[in-house]
Amino acid sequence: MLFNEDVFKRRNEYGGSIEVICGSMFSGKTEELIRRLKRGQIARLSVEIFKPKTDTRYDETAIVSHNATSIPSTPVENASTILLLGSMAQIVGIDEAQFFDDELPEVCNKLANKGIRVIVAGLDMDYTGKPFGPMPAIMAMAESVTKVHAVCVICGQPALYSYRIIENDTKILLGEKESYEPRCRRCFLLGKKVNPDT
Repeated sequence: MLFNEDVFKRRNEYGGSIEVICGSMFSGKTEELIRRLKRGQIARLSVEIFKPKTDTRYDETAIVSHNATSIPSTPVENASTILLLGSMAQIVGIDEAQFFDDELPEVCNKLANKGIRVIVAGLDMDYTGKPFGPMPAIMAMAESVTKVHAVCVICGQPALYSYRIIENDTKILLGEKESYEPRCRRCFLLGKKVNPDT
């Protein structure tokens, strides 16, 4: 979309914001991010979308949800590139935020302070159940946080954990259903007792 100076002034007049969509794997985070970004495009707003360059699971450039909904994006190596490429947009979308460096919260803050609506999606916890990457800091400064849940594959309750089902203790391990499954708190803890090495 061509840059519109009047729209840019209106954007700054109303101020920006940070929205976070978080939860476990298979909870619909990316699908919700795509939904919000597409609504921005329908409204004819200038939208820039970013994802980590390392995330090539479904597509080299597009953001793709588990149910194959997709939207074009720009893969970037670090958070500072988002500030450089997204500073003239009205909406900036960021997927898989947990994989970015520790500069991401400040980048989101600077964009929001410029009057940009920043929408961030990512895992709030890693496979051990601990806060993941820059997500906690972004959630703390966000105007709104939406926590979405998957379904526990063991008992059917709402799942908030991404349980790793293969033996690998690397903190960052890209994978899908062959590597992870969503679990509720009880089934996550029971699994850890049965398989303490995972």
